[in-house]
Amino acid sequence: MPGEFSSRPALRGRTAVIAGVLGFIALLYVFRVGTGFHGRLRVFYYSYFSDIAIPFYMYFVMFLGERRVRLLKDWRVKALLVFGVASLAEVLQAFGVPLFGRTFDPLDFPMFAVGTLLAVLADRLLLERFFPGRPPGRDGRPA
Repeated sequence: MPGEFSSRPALRGRTAVIAGVLGFIALLYVFRVGTGFHGRLRVFYYSYFSDIAIPFYMYFVMFLGERRVRLLKDWRVKALLVFGVASLAEVLQAFGVPLFGRTFDPLDFPMFAVGTLLAVLADRLLLERFFPGRPPGRDGRPA
């Protein structure tokens, strides 16, 4: 059946790619790559890189739970959850609740949208192309 996910190696490959991307993002923070930037790029990196990278990261962390939580198999659900959680954290910051940061910045909302959109595009255009189909659910049936 077309679109059916039937290959265990494809699931492993998709998971490996996602783990690699998540590891790469983590390394960007560990090695503090922003310290080498200057001028506007430095300001942009320290002001908004996390606002783009964290939603991207969150989206793919949710992918790893797709087999257990059927609702997460829909990319729209993941995108709404990611943008919603990031936005909620920002609104809470406006009221003095430091969740994922301390400073409210209204420009964070479009950056959350960019990070979420980039994750959706990576999922739908790249991963679906190279690893077609969705992983099976807990019951073994395809998504």
